[in-house]
Amino acid sequence: MKQLLDWIGNRTGAGDLLRAGLYENIPGGARWRYVWGSTLVLTFFTQLITGMFLWMAYSPSTQTAWESVYYIEHQMQGGSLLRGIHHFTASAMVVLLALHLMQVVIDGAYRAPREFNFWIGLILMLLVLGLALTGYLLPWDQKGFWATSVATNLTGLAPGGEAVRQLAIGGTNYGHHTLTRFFALHAGLLPALLMFFLVLHLALFRRHGITAHRAKDRAAATLWPDQALKDGVACLAVLAVVVGLALWQKAELGAPADPASPYAAARPEWYFLFLFQMLKHFTGAQEFIGAIFIPALVVLVLFLMPLVGRWRLGHRFNAAFLLTLFGAAGFLTYQALHEDYYATWHNVEESQLAGDEKAIQRHRDRLAASRDFLSARHEARLEAERAIALAGSPRKIPPTGALSMLRADIKAQGRRLFRDHCTQCHAFSGTDTNRNMYVARPSASNLYGFATRQWIAGLLDPQRIDGDHYFGLTAHKDGEMVEWVKENIGEVDEEDRAGVMAEVELVAAALSAQAKLKVQAEQDQRDAEKIAQGEALLKDDFACIECHRFGGEGEREGPDLTGYGSWEWLVAFISSPEHERFYPETNDRMPSFAEHLDQPQRNTLTQEQIGILADWLRSEW
Repeated sequence: MKQLLDWIGNRTGAGDLLRAGLYENIPGGARWRYVWGSTLVLTFFTQLITGMFLWMAYSPSTQTAWESVYYIEHQMQGGSLLRGIHHFTASAMVVLLALHLMQVVIDGAYRAPREFNFWIGLILMLLVLGLALTGYLLPWDQKGFWATSVATNLTGLAPGGEAVRQLAIGGTNYGHHTLTRFFALHAGLLPALLMFFLVLHLALFRRHGITAHRAKDRAAATLWPDQALKDGVACLAVLAVVVGLALWQKAELGAPADPASPYAAARPEWYFLFLFQMLKHFTGAQEFIGAIFIPALVVLVLFLMPLVGRWRLGHRFNAAFLLTLFGAAGFLTYQALHEDYYATWHNVEESQLAGDEKAIQRHRDRLAASRDFLSARHEARLEAERAIALAGSPRKIPPTGALSMLRADIKAQGRRLFRDHCTQCHAFSGTDTNRNMYVARPSASNLYGFATRQWIAGLLDPQRIDGDHYFGLTAHKDGEMVEWVKENIGEVDEEDRAGVMAEVELVAAALSAQAKLKVQAEQDQRDAEKIAQGEALLKDDFACIECHRFGGEGEREGPDLTGYGSWEWLVAFISSPEHERFYPETNDRMPSFAEHLDQPQRNTLTQEQIGILADWLRSEW
């Protein structure tokens, strides 16, 4: 081996370079505070290697980006670990950059004659942040798409920023060109620039050497073996943390990006969260100050540090400024998390606020905002799980892409339609956590399990019919239906109660059978005799036809019970609840979503959308 190395060294000079590097003098000896530069180099090359293998499976287009990331995460051998290492190393680089910058400033390693090397280091920092920003979009999921949209829109606030924004996104709208340009920046231009400036940075570092901390306190040493050992241990520790995080928690993949469906819980990665929070303090015309002026001013001060630090007082100012900067960023990050998770972290009753109206209102506002965020995040997680489940199903991803697959899915689209058009009034919550959709302040009935036997039995329960689950929050609370149930079912003698409840069960089964729900088709088939008995009771003993139409008989004071809860009944009801078949005179705030059959462009929803919503309410997916 020695002969081979000597042979190579004699012809290339590599041996002299290696010896010069390994036996570089370190005044004051090896120290742990010097390891951050080496760990940053390690993380960069880790990103380079993992990124290259990710590139081999990634396809940058709006119709294949999410699909290829799904393949990497769920089908490629070792792909999930590979992507996890790449993801968490990006976070590690930001942390190590901050530590390295603090060490350089505190030790005075930015002062003459090292000014240029410090400036190159700042350029490297901006390139790393640029890599983090451009990489966020590449999975082409909802989270990355909308967070990047917000970030790039902010560039339009600067003078000439709109032209820069359009250049970055490839036009006026976000789409295929946006993704390809961000990919070219992330995988091509920015790594090339980073490599170029890294070589310059290391060359200048070799020229000037280490700026020793209290060099007189200890004897000098060389890089090998003392400092190399410390650097190696630190690098292994960073690598162990990154791999541990990648094994413990997978890198997130949201639902495919959908420009037509805004993501209310869009947030940048944690290391940009302080900028996101800072913008909340600047609204309207002041937004330019928070988005452009303050960040530019901070970067300018950082670049002026070598000039300011020529004097002892200036050096102290630089150190204090940097510590204040990191402290402010940490505080804003905590503030952002606190606001988002306020409903989880603060289980405070209004009675504990001692009647302070301002405190109560502030608590309510924070609670509402936090609940909106958590609800949107929960919805996004469910949509992502559904997209991943569909992609892994026998149907797989169609040639038209994952977004078309998700848009054609009744479970995903029905949930989205209900969220966008129904949750202003209705809740949809039960025991199945995958279908829960809570509303902070519902004002109408809970539609979870609508038209099932259990739901109808609750409607005929005198203790529940005027509760929040049914009519309690509507104008029908004091109506004839509530009055009839309370008098005819709630006020029966104790000795007759068992018989009446048995009849209620039969009527509930008969009315539910009108819906022809697939989820209880087998049960309806087994209980055909009970259903027939329930239909007879519905017409005779319960006398429902005195107010409702059923099977061609009865009055039209209440909704027609023929086909109650069926797909056709639901589509007709959602389209026009004030139709004479339903509530022509007693409709309580329920809007008509498609009453203009001759002018469909005036309708809130298309017939296809209403059909999907009806299927979803009936669990037909």
